[in-house]
Amino acid sequence: MDTKTTEKTATAKTDEVAEDATTEAADTTPDAGTPAAADLLDEPDAQDDDAQDEEQDDDEAASPEATGIGAGAAAVVSAALSAVALTGTWTGKVVAERETLVGQIKTSGSGTPAQQISEIYGDAWHSTALVNGVFALLALIVAALVLTLPRRPAWVRAVAVAGAVLGGLGLLLSVGTYFDLFLSLPTAGS
Repeated sequence: MDTKTTEKTATAKTDEVAEDATTEAADTTPDAGTPAAADLLDEPDAQDDDAQDEEQDDDEAASPEATGIGAGAAAVVSAALSAVALTGTWTGKVVAERETLVGQIKTSGSGTPAQQISEIYGDAWHSTALVNGVFALLALIVAALVLTLPRRPAWVRAVAVAGAVLGGLGLLLSVGTYFDLFLSLPTAGS
């Protein structure tokens, strides 16, 4: 073999080795169109995006508007205030007892029977109705606010409607009791 033939053969082998190396490099470099390649090429960015998406999901899940926690709590408060307005409160009882005591002090020894009934029982009765009416009004306001909120779950609407209905009933009963529409004060016999 002559030198030129040996050089051509060596050059050809070198070119084949270079082509093989290029082919192997191309085979190990992932194609950008495949999902695995995108993961390998953009791995840090993909992880950052995933972390940001998870943080955003956590923020949305934690916000009361997204989950309805705030609206749900307000609806339950409305229903509880309505129940309290219908059954009475410790505050109403204390106010009624105070009015009873004040009435006893005012009429001690010198009050007529009608005045004693009005001062001792009537004022306490009206005070209880007033306190219960305030609770019923608060229940109605909270229920109305919950019902005006957008994007609330169905159970929140249901509880808010129940709170509004019971609050309205409690307000009606309180107003009727305060103005003696359902029962009047007893009168002293002659």
